[in-house]
Amino acid sequence: MAMTDHSRILGVGSPLMDILAPVPESFLEGISGAKGGMQWLEPEEMAALIPQLPEEPHRAPGGSAANTVCVLAQLGWPVALLGKMGRDADGEAYKKAFVALGGVEDSFKYDATRHTGRCLSLITPDGERTMRTDLGAAMFMEKEDLLPEDFEPCNHVHIEGYGLFNRDYFHFLLKSAKEAGCTVSIDMASFEVVRDSLDILPELLTDYVDMVFANEEEAEAFSGNADPEAGLKALAACSPVVAVKLGAEGALLHAQGEQCRVDAVPVAQLVDTTGAGDCWAAGFLHGYLKGWPLENCGRFASLVGAETVRCLGASPGAEGWERIRALESELNKQ
Repeated sequence: MAMTDHSRILGVGSPLMDILAPVPESFLEGISGAKGGMQWLEPEEMAALIPQLPEEPHRAPGGSAANTVCVLAQLGWPVALLGKMGRDADGEAYKKAFVALGGVEDSFKYDATRHTGRCLSLITPDGERTMRTDLGAAMFMEKEDLLPEDFEPCNHVHIEGYGLFNRDYFHFLLKSAKEAGCTVSIDMASFEVVRDSLDILPELLTDYVDMVFANEEEAEAFSGNADPEAGLKALAACSPVVAVKLGAEGALLHAQGEQCRVDAVPVAQLVDTTGAGDCWAAGFLHGYLKGWPLENCGRFASLVGAETVRCLGASPGAEGWERIRALESELNKQ
């Protein structure tokens, strides 16, 4: 699956403006839902919640697939994002930030009647994030939005699993990517996505997907077995490349019959876990698409994920990038 550095990678998912808000533990007591989870909000609920924040939040382009391709852009890959946003201030800010990171804007879709989606990430002092999401225009992607020219410049398509909630659209998306000759990776998104799609997911993975990223809960939902090894095996029966992320325990990897386990990179203090799994996937994709050995892909992914949680937002900070570049240079020589 090795690609040249000039091959475009297309992310497909929801362009969401991340609203990153450090809050005390007590703030979560005043809102519904469990700490660390994600709940959908209506636009008016989001509008009521944001003014209650104890300090002005930080805004950055987000969304699972967007987080992944933004890191890939910083690693030197040409990237684009296929998703729908509103024609509003958040949409303009999102597009400007995405282009500044190295992305191209020609696959964005627009809905003039709806606002750009937002994800409020409430970050407690332990680094855990509790998310409240209003998808806005991103919820209304349809088959008609997918054009052949979106896929023609691309060699690889990375998809966030949330699209499975719209089955006709998701199937057409996978079919379009394959017809364009692209390889495909999918991030399973959440155990709820996997659980609710079990009747079609194995067939879709087998027919269209070259690489699967899942965490422990998602792998368990797919296999029906709490043992991550069983989850890895079940996913590997459907897709040739699988990564099951185990948090602080590292990750289990499978590719073309080869299997290995990689350790996580220790982090003394978590600042923000927002997007850590997405950035982990970017590190793995970078190595795998360049043809690195499987274990090296996992080592690199682990460092990118670890550096992401050391700072606010879904991307490593400046010092983190220095360490990432150093490891990349070392692995390129192997």
